This record gives sequence, structure tokens and C-alpha cells, in this order.
Amino acid sequence: MARSFSVGIDLGTAHTRCVVLSISSNGESEVLTAVSVPTRGMRHGYIVNLAEVTSTLAQVKQLAEREAGISIRRAVFSIGGISLSAEVAVGGAIIAKADGEIMPFDVKTALSSAEESLNTKNRDIIHRAVIGWKLDGKDIPGKPEGMNGIKLEVRILYVTCLSQHLADILAAASEAEIEVIDVVPSSIAGATMALSDRQKAVGVLLVNIGAETVSLSVFENSNLIGLSVLPIGSTDITNDVALGFRIPLEEAEGIKTGTVVSTSYPKRKVDEIIEARFSDIFELIDAYLKKIKRSGLLPAGVVLSGGGSGNTLVEGLAKEMLRLPARVATGEFLQQANPTARDASWFVAYGLARLAQTGNIEGRPREGATARAKGFVKEFLRQFLP
Repeated sequence: MARSFSVGIDLGTAHTRCVVLSISSNGESEVLTAVSVPTRGMRHGYIVNLAEVTSTLAQVKQLAEREAGISIRRAVFSIGGISLSAEVAVGGAIIAKADGEIMPFDVKTALSSAEESLNTKNRDIIHRAVIGWKLDGKDIPGKPEGMNGIKLEVRILYVTCLSQHLADILAAASEAEIEVIDVVPSSIAGATMALSDRQKAVGVLLVNIGAETVSLSVFENSNLIGLSVLPIGSTDITNDVALGFRIPLEEAEGIKTGTVVSTSYPKRKVDEIIEARFSDIFELIDAYLKKIKRSGLLPAGVVLSGGGSGNTLVEGLAKEMLRLPARVATGEFLQQANPTARDASWFVAYGLARLAQTGNIEGRPREGATARAKGFVKEFLRQFLP
């Protein structure tokens, strides 16, 4: 049986993970390999040393190729870091036909007017998500084509990143001889694996606790309605433990993860230090939820992922401080992988590989900024055309 392969590469601040899926001719997939190497040259999710990141990508590619027994030439990449930003824009169009029937042209006009209202100087749009439509001031479900009215309005969430950040990722991948199929915000890639359709429909927050950043994505009515990246992460906890006990960072990391246990480090004091930093994180998360008017109002609660979600204190603190149900993400799909690649820190990499498999992505970043923007719009509008 003929098989193809899809590859996802999660370029994280602390670790770079690569997942390869083997796909049969009938569309069934299995995990061929999942590998990880320490990342060098990243800070708060963006590249500070291009040569070191290129070396990291070459290393993870070589390791994945050796374990999978294939040659890796193209992949879907994650993009994260504090350069990511999300903004809601509103566009509108007066219906062109005399009888008021909404045509694809009207939809295109409304979408284009929303994008024209954005300030994208030094930034690239990497994701678009329609939040909702209105016709003559009233909310409408689904696609608006075929309905009748006078004025069509649309609200869209745009995710952007610094153009230089995206260019650096593309350059590093090119130097490592990997063709970039697309780049996907980390939290969105993780959501494809960590969240169910029902959770996205009723309202849910996905929190990815990385080494130096915490990524947030909020879904409601099956739409992405909010995204933010906080400049804080699990490395801050390690630093706090090191300062609290005046010990080397390597030892502090072991205490934080529980691999180092000693009476010299009382568990009560360790928990106090960890809880204090997590409290800071959840205060920032609640402030963001208040900003988008969803604090305490997401029925599916909080789903926690990323390497920092493995701490035993995190679920209880999330429930208490966010006043929402909370749990660490789990996934049956992960059970196909080897035991070292089954925790919540792998959701982004698996999500990227799955997106590469399904083709449910927006563009081709390797084509350059201008061509990429046109490609995004073309692909985005296609879903509304007959």
C-alpha cells in the first residue's frame, strides 16, 4: 500500500520537536517518529541567533530522518513568541444587487474592507478567523450568501507577527534545507489536538505553558475569538527556585520537575515558590479574559498544555484563580508515540503534522511577503465562493 508522510516542526524556546506521520492511501495515519532536541538561539519564542537556530533545525531533521528512515524535505512550522498579536477588525459592504441578494462579491468586499482597516506596518498576517456576520445589524449564523438585505458586516480576528520574525524562521528553515509549507500559530496548532469540537462550540480557553512564554487561545461558537502570548513561562519558576534556595539552575530545574528530592529543599517551601509564580501567570490570564469579556464565562473551562502544565499544582490553581473548570490536556492520538513523546508538551508538534496531513492551512510563507498576502486572501475567500 502506497504511503505518504507529513511533518510538523514545533520550534520552541527550550525544545524543538518534530513529528512525522505516515499516511496510507485511504487516509489513515500513524506516528512514524517523534523526536526532540534542545533549542539554541531562541528567546521568548523569537530568534536571536539565526545560525544556532539553523543548527537546531538541522539536528532535529537529521534525528527524525534517522529514526523514520525517510528524507524530510518539507514541513509545517509553528510560530510563537511575544511578537504574535491578535486584533479584531470589522468590515462591511452595501449589497450590490437590486433585490438585495448577497453574492460572493459582497462577501469579498466585506472581508477586504476589514483587512484594509488593519495597521500591518512591519507585520505579516499569519491567520484569519471569522468571528461572526451581521446583516442589517442582526447576527446571522453560517454563510451569508443567498440571504437578502441592505448591509453586510463581518468581524474577523487577525493574528499577526513581526515580519522580521517570520523572515528569520523561513531563513533558518531554508538553511537547514527544509521547505516551509506554512507557519501556524503555536496555540492554534495545539488546539487541533487538545480541544474537542464541543469544547470549541460552548467556549474554552487553551493555555500552553512554554519555557519562556504562555500562549492563550479562546474559542466560542466554534470560532477563534482571542489569542495572546504572555512573556512569562516555566523557566521563571526554575529561576525562582534557584534564587529561593541559592542553588544552580540545573538543580533548581530538577527540584521543579520532581526529579531531585532532598530534605534540604522542603516540599512546602518548594510548593510556595512554584505557587507564587503560577499565581502571577493566572492573574495575567484572567486580566486578558476580562479584556475580552470572558472572565469566568467559558463553560468548557481551561485546558492546560505545554511543558509547564505537568506540575501537580497547576490544575487546582487554574480552577481557583480563573473560576473555571480546569484540566491538563490528554489525547488518545499520543498513545501511538513512544513513551517519551506522550505528555502535553507535544500537542503543538502533533497538531502541525496533522495540519500538514489534512492540508487545512492558509498559505505558503516561502513565496515572499507580497505573494504570501495574496495567497492568504485567495485561500481565505475560496471557502465563501460557490
